[in-house]
Amino acid sequence: MLKSNFPFTAVVGQAPVKLALTLLAIDPAIGGVLVSGPRGSAKSTLARSLADLNIDKLNQLVTLPLGASEEMVTGTIDLQQVLGEQQVKFAPGLLSRAHKGLLYVDEVNLLPDALVDLLLDVAASGVNHIERDGISHQHQAQFTLMGTMNPDEGELRPQLLDRFGFGVALANTYSAHERVEIVRRRQYFDANPQAFLADYAEPQQALRITIQQAQQQLTQVTASDEMRLQIAQRCVDAQVDGVRGDLVWLRAALAHAALQQTKAVTLADIDAVEELVLMHRRNNTDAPNPPSPPNTPPFERPSDSKPQTQNNRPEEDWGQMTPTKQTTGQLRHLEKDKAHLETMANLMISTGKGLQGQGNGRATQQFSKRINWFASLIAGRNKSAGIQLRYRRQRGADPVMHLVLLDTSASTLNGDGQSQAKGLVAGIAHHAYLARQQLVLLGFGNDKVSQLYSQGRAPKAMEPLLNNIGAGGGTPLKQALQQARTFATILLRRSPATRIINTIITDGRVQQDLSGLQLLGESILVDTEQSQIKRGRGQQIAHTLKAQYLTLSQARLA
Repeated sequence: MLKSNFPFTAVVGQAPVKLALTLLAIDPAIGGVLVSGPRGSAKSTLARSLADLNIDKLNQLVTLPLGASEEMVTGTIDLQQVLGEQQVKFAPGLLSRAHKGLLYVDEVNLLPDALVDLLLDVAASGVNHIERDGISHQHQAQFTLMGTMNPDEGELRPQLLDRFGFGVALANTYSAHERVEIVRRRQYFDANPQAFLADYAEPQQALRITIQQAQQQLTQVTASDEMRLQIAQRCVDAQVDGVRGDLVWLRAALAHAALQQTKAVTLADIDAVEELVLMHRRNNTDAPNPPSPPNTPPFERPSDSKPQTQNNRPEEDWGQMTPTKQTTGQLRHLEKDKAHLETMANLMISTGKGLQGQGNGRATQQFSKRINWFASLIAGRNKSAGIQLRYRRQRGADPVMHLVLLDTSASTLNGDGQSQAKGLVAGIAHHAYLARQQLVLLGFGNDKVSQLYSQGRAPKAMEPLLNNIGAGGGTPLKQALQQARTFATILLRRSPATRIINTIITDGRVQQDLSGLQLLGESILVDTEQSQIKRGRGQQIAHTLKAQYLTLSQARLA
């Protein structure tokens, strides 16, 4: 017997996501919804209960599991047909089942990049093309995408983020009375689901009728040029990229007006859906960062407490000061010790380490081979010894992520150290941009760790951002390393084959105990110390972190 789902109208609180899902039911063309929130905030419950309302185009819920393979999603050959009748036949996947329904992805931010790319292609075209395993097939795949995510577990790629019409950030801040009511309803539902559903049958039916009436009203709702101009101007003010936000906003306002059973969009309708449309599109900041996910993952948060010395006392020379800026110097490129990195890679392959080791991505290739079933069956058809498995070739090189940690403490202002360090960051970014690689830039100084450039493809020009970065205060290197490891752990869980290159740019003027710290991936420390008498602290830090040690003078000018 199938387990019953908790009723939509019985969920306590969470008005924003309920409004988003109601408008989505009225007009699925809005384009889906991304629900971001902490654990226990009813994200999955609301997703499942939406399908139970039995609304046209949303009455079928298909769940895409986090560990799903590409074949499971797109479809593949029917092995029974091949083995039994020696005929190649297509076996539909999850995208076929989700056609004219709701495709639900829990923890969508942890999906492998290959599946994200696939969803982007199909969501844009509405057609699933399969050219694989001797199959040439295509079918309609028009679905409404609903994703949930916990922002503490990593961000969502900007390309997929923009595909969601609505973005909702759920708060897990219930009052004591709300908590009591939530527990009471859940207890009642678990004890007697049928009785509980009967109690909410009338509110459920009332909501279903309201949505159906709004769907009928939607064709009669109009929006004046004045209202369209309001939407456009607000998108301009929020610096929304492209015009998808404008279109979603207009559709949402029309759906809201239909829900109110009016025939014209008003400012009240525009205001009611503004945050749903802009929450994940707003980009009106001074720094040219790529879009960030709702809320802030742990590795983006400033350090909550001052780093401690070996004697567990705050460093006395720390303290807040007005950051001083040095302009970006000439671009520099690292002359990396290829023998050192190759030795590290060979060690990884021989030991078979993954996330727990110094994983650079190459070691995971032996575990990520995908069977080519069609070629295997053809090769073994006439052999009594059985089927010999054949594997697909890798599509390309493993993805590369540059994780750059830039020292922005006061000591780096000595001479033109900060300027030269910025030139090195610009050089790394330029190389990553040409190679279509990813980049994250963390700054540590002035008693905090800040994310200066969030995860995304390296920008074409990094200098404007770097010129706005100031330096001052102390050097929380330990906190920066801890946050870098947290970020790498999340990234490798989502994409195990990613090659992470950590570049730590610092003058080494830090008193913290760094023993026991270990970054994931390849690590390089660039010593920017400008003093005539070198303390050698940078070299000690590199040894502790098992990182390749380079001086700034070893970075050649572009």
